[in-house]
Amino acid sequence: MSFAFEDLKVYRRALDFSVAVIDIFDEIETPRKHFRLVEQLESSSTSIALNISEGKGRFSRKEFKQFLYIARGSLYETVAMLQIFKKKKWLNKESYVQLYSESKEINKMLSGLINSIKT
Repeated sequence: MSFAFEDLKVYRRALDFSVAVIDIFDEIETPRKHFRLVEQLESSSTSIALNISEGKGRFSRKEFKQFLYIARGSLYETVAMLQIFKKKKWLNKESYVQLYSESKEINKMLSGLINSIKT
């Protein structure tokens, strides 16, 4: 038996996305004084899958939908953080394009799921 959120394709994509973000930043070196920014990026990227799973565990479609909105907000925050890291040259263009492309797909999936939930 699995948890209901594990059956959601958007959850699985968001989980893989957060792992990809963490993996990329395990490889780079940023000035120690900016470590908080790396932590914030890890937090926002993992928050996407966490909010999808938490929302799915709620007892109403309305609550689930609200958590999907929060997940989408975390995705937007992650994209903004990636843009900062790219501008600071802490993230190379290839990695940025890959993560940005995946974030666009997750955004489409979240928006589709949000629109499909009747409350």
